[in-house]
Amino acid sequence: MIIPYEQISAQALRGLVEEFITREGTDYGELEVDLATKVEQVMAQLQSGEIAITFDEASETVTLTPANQL
Repeated sequence: MIIPYEQISAQALRGLVEEFITREGTDYGELEVDLATKVEQVMAQLQSGEIAITFDEASETVTLTPANQL
């Protein structure tokens, strides 16, 4: 099930995005990017429709999914 990001409070949305970003716990890029910048990048992807918030009813989990995988 797709959850429109506009229907989530700003605080909950930020928490979801931060949890998604820090889920792996390690940054393997050439340059380290701070959390605030990563949050801005993910928010831009949500707004552009590149990614969507999805809820899996079976596992009762929420994640961010690339639009091309929906």
